[in-house]
Amino acid sequence: MAHIFKTLNSWFWWENIWMPVNVTWAHFVDREGLVFPKPHQLYATIPYAFVLLIIRFFSERYVAIPLAKALGIKNVRRVKPQPNPVLESYFRECSKHPSQSEIQGLAKKCNCTARLVEKWFRRRRNLEIPTVLRKFQEAFSLNHLSSQKPWFYDIWQTWVGYPFQTLLPSQYWYYMAEISFYWSLLFTLGIDNKRKDFLAHVVHHLAAIGLMSGSWCGNYVRLGTLVMFVHDTADFWLEAAKMFNYAHWEKTCNTLFIIFSIAFFITRIILFPFWILRATLYQPTYYSTTPVIAYFLFNGQLLILQGLHLYWGYLIFKILRRFIFLKVILQVCLNLRSTILKHWVCIKKTIRS
Repeated sequence: MAHIFKTLNSWFWWENIWMPVNVTWAHFVDREGLVFPKPHQLYATIPYAFVLLIIRFFSERYVAIPLAKALGIKNVRRVKPQPNPVLESYFRECSKHPSQSEIQGLAKKCNCTARLVEKWFRRRRNLEIPTVLRKFQEAFSLNHLSSQKPWFYDIWQTWVGYPFQTLLPSQYWYYMAEISFYWSLLFTLGIDNKRKDFLAHVVHHLAAIGLMSGSWCGNYVRLGTLVMFVHDTADFWLEAAKMFNYAHWEKTCNTLFIIFSIAFFITRIILFPFWILRATLYQPTYYSTTPVIAYFLFNGQLLILQGLHLYWGYLIFKILRRFIFLKVILQVCLNLRSTILKHWVCIKKTIRS
């Protein structure tokens, strides 16, 4: 077994996977004026993730809850169903929404009426729906955790001098914070609110951790920071919109969601494919005629992320279309009402005269 692990380890760290021709791991030794990222530093992201979870716990309990109360968000207590092992087992293992025939069968097993079985299942399902306060806490936490460098303005600078580019302290902490944050999200997927795009979130988090860890090992740090920046720009506005939505601040929520939508489409539908992917797919050919294996691995994951961006962009577009359509319908109704009232006033004046 030890021999197998040793062989796999040697294959994983094979130089041809990570770096250009005639460059080895021996070249990535810190020397005067140059500091390189080291793979073993990624181990620190696991304890950092637990630190973020602790921060999240205290911020949700001692900041989010008082803020929610100040905004008028109440914690609704749901009635728990009576303990029933037969119904609980069926709920967990078979179906949360039994048919009428199944309800009749369960009623006979429990020696009760079908109406009581329906009521039990309804209350049991309600327990699994997160309260508005819980959603507010999670949105606050994600919102809370969420340059001046030449490559920010000139994307070609990401490849100048590669792979011998020094690691800046700001880049180190940016990477540690981002990878730790995504680890913390993965650790809490089982207890956070279950979303319709749950699987997409799992794929996104795993792809993000894989990309950031791989770019760290291969010293693609300049490009990595740009990818993270593009992703971080829009998320803040979405979580802020959720918070105000739960507080029923409709106008503020709508405004923030529109800002989020604009930021999302600019950063992930325009900048990411035409700025980032251009730098990862096209520009490396100017610096090397023999792409390394990492070129295909990283770009494959980046293309997966772009597919997720298009999927989420489609969902956002549907929400915006419905939102704009309802606004138009409401405006038409208001105009129609105003026209009818004007005509009615004219008719009343005519009748009186």
